[in-house]
Amino acid sequence: MADNPKQILVASTNPGKLAELREMLGGEIDWVGLSDFPNAPEIEEDGETFAENARKKATGYAKQTGLWTLADDSGLVIDALGGQPGVKSARFSGEKSENRKLLDHKNMAKVLKLLANIPREKRTAKFVCCVCLASPEKILIETSGELAGLIAEKEIGENGFGYDPIFFVPRLDKTVAQLTADEKNAISHRGNAIRKLKPLLDELLKTI
Repeated sequence: MADNPKQILVASTNPGKLAELREMLGGEIDWVGLSDFPNAPEIEEDGETFAENARKKATGYAKQTGLWTLADDSGLVIDALGGQPGVKSARFSGEKSENRKLLDHKNMAKVLKLLANIPREKRTAKFVCCVCLASPEKILIETSGELAGLIAEKEIGENGFGYDPIFFVPRLDKTVAQLTADEKNAISHRGNAIRKLKPLLDELLKTI
């Protein structure tokens, strides 16, 4: 398995993220997730930037599994909160839960509470995503992407995951959670990072 680089590990247990990456990168690649490697020790995301965390996960899991590994770190950066929640986006509420949707709601509730008295024009924010592809020996590709928007005053929409229901995209007049999967992938921070990665990955696969 380790000799077949066309089997690539996505360093995530998040089914939504895995589905997005499979949809956008597709091709002749056999995509597997961390759930296929239940005994792999968890890599701690303790970097100070999204890029550091993506790099650490990609190289760490590649060495553990012997597979090329694609990792991303992404999150929400809110101007009025000095860049928070940033790299702590997934655990912003300080709580842990096996129920990802419940945790998402708690994280969003904290953001909305902190922004309760902030006017619309000062609720600017962006989603940021840094992606890293590594082999067991070295980093192969790194890309990044962003999506600018505003923080809504309440949760709107049922699609997506994470902070999607409170992230409003003015040019579409919708939150990300009101978009279809295809609409989201066309504009999202992760979509933008993956679109940069795809041609580089295609070229890389031709050389092996």
